[in-house]
Amino acid sequence: MSNIWRFGGIAASIVLIAFGVGAIAMGWSGRDRVGNDLAKEKIIGTPDSEIPGELVDSGSEAEKFADVIRKHTLEATGGQTYSQMPRFLDADGKPVDDEAQAAKDPETGQPTPNPARDIWISSTAFRTALSTAYFAESVATFAIVMGSALLLTGIGFLVLTARLLRPATPAR
Repeated sequence: MSNIWRFGGIAASIVLIAFGVGAIAMGWSGRDRVGNDLAKEKIIGTPDSEIPGELVDSGSEAEKFADVIRKHTLEATGGQTYSQMPRFLDADGKPVDDEAQAAKDPETGQPTPNPARDIWISSTAFRTALSTAYFAESVATFAIVMGSALLLTGIGFLVLTARLLRPATPAR
């Protein structure tokens, strides 16, 4: 076998090993970053969550807490989502969809918005951020797994290539 193929095999092995080590390092760094960023927010699991009294500092805990936020939001809005709630309030404070029936803001003359819809806006923002943390942690875990596969593949190729580089022993 020509030397170019042998040394090419070593080079490819080294590249695979380097990419594997790099992916593993980036994955661990990503997981660490997610945990640290979540911990900075000082989110503590509510008594009705799966993590009562615990600091939310991992992607999986963030996902669980996002579910609790949705539950609390539905409780606060009488089980209605943003799109199900009327846009305005009438003079008695009851939700209405018809702008003509809505109470008017004395300063602006605009219809009075339904403040319960704002709860959904905040809820959606919080849940999206927590879900993003869960997704980021999952991607970091995937990077670790793929890095490990690259590392093992590179080591395997290196072993095979090193075997090919040994001089052939003369037959007896």
